[in-house]
Amino acid sequence: MTIALDVMGGDYAPKEAIEGVRLFFEENAWPGTRLLLVGNRDAVLPLLAALPAGSNYSFVEAQEVIGMNEHPTKALKEKPLSSIGVGFGLLQAGKAQAFIGAGNTGAMMVGAMYTVKTVEGVLRPTIASPVPREDGGYNLLLDVGTNADCKPEHLVQFARLGSLYAKLVWNVEAPRVGLLNLGEEEGKGNILAQATFPLLKEDAAITFSGNIEGRDLFSDKCDVIVCEGFVGNVVLKMAESIYHIFHQNRKIEDGFLHQFNYELYGGTPILGINAPVIIGHGISSALAFKNMIVQAARLVESGFIEAVKADFKKEKQGDANGSLNA
Repeated sequence: MTIALDVMGGDYAPKEAIEGVRLFFEENAWPGTRLLLVGNRDAVLPLLAALPAGSNYSFVEAQEVIGMNEHPTKALKEKPLSSIGVGFGLLQAGKAQAFIGAGNTGAMMVGAMYTVKTVEGVLRPTIASPVPREDGGYNLLLDVGTNADCKPEHLVQFARLGSLYAKLVWNVEAPRVGLLNLGEEEGKGNILAQATFPLLKEDAAITFSGNIEGRDLFSDKCDVIVCEGFVGNVVLKMAESIYHIFHQNRKIEDGFLHQFNYELYGGTPILGINAPVIIGHGISSALAFKNMIVQAARLVESGFIEAVKADFKKEKQGDANGSLNA
C-alpha cells in the first residue's frame, strides 16, 4: 500500500515528521508500505539522509505550506501547491491509499470534503478519538469537534460509523454503543439526547447499551461513545490535560495515565469519507507521526471504507423500499 504524508504539517515539522518516518521504517512496523513524503524540497531533502538504507519512500515536492492560522477554504484555494493540497491530490488520483497530516485541521477537513468527498448516504463526516479504559483497552469517542451542533440522525450515523471502526480496525467482535448523557435512565438529558435514544435503540445495525454518564468514560460499559462535537471536544481536551498535569508537570508514572498520551495513537481518523485520512495533533512528535502511519496502514487494510460504503448503500436501499411500500 502507498500512504501520503504531509511532512510540513505540525509545529515541529518537517524534522519530527521525518524522524517519525525513520522510526516507522526502522521498526518495520508495517512491511510493504510505501510512503510519499510531501513537502518543501529545501527543508526536507537534507533530512532524508537519516532514513535507513532501503527505506521504501518517494519525495513529492510541494512549493507552499498552509499555516496553522490560515482560513482553511481560502488557503486551499489560493495555495493549490501546498503540502496539504498536493497530498489530497495524490489521494484523489489514486496514487495513495491514505493521507496523513498534522497541519491546519480545518484545511485537512475541507480538503477531505472537496477531494475524496463524503460517502453517499453519510450526512456528516465525523472525527473519532480513543479514550483510555482502566482495563487497558480504549473506547472510541465521536464526534470530538467537527460537528458542534447535531441532530439525532447525525448521532445515529456516528454510532454506525464508530461501530464499524471498532469492529474492523480494533477487532472488537460486537461493539457496544453508549449515548453520553447526564443520567442512565431513558428519558434523561436534553432534547437531542432524548430524541436520539429511541433511534439508537431501534437501529438493528448496532448494539445499543443505553445512556452512559461522564463517570463511565473510562470504564468497560461500552466500546463506542456517541455525542455531539461540542461535548466530545471538551471531553477530549480534558483528557489531554489530565496527562499533561499529572505526567508532564508532576512527573507521576502510572500505566493507566500513560494511555492518555496522544502519541500512542497518533491522530484522529475522519470517518464517513471515501478514503482514509488521519489528522494529527499540531504538536505531533516523531512517535506520534510513526503511530499515525501505522494507524493509516491498519485502516487501509481493514476494509473499513468499503464496509462503510456497503452499509450506507444498504441503508439507502432500505429507505427507498420503505418509501415504495408506504
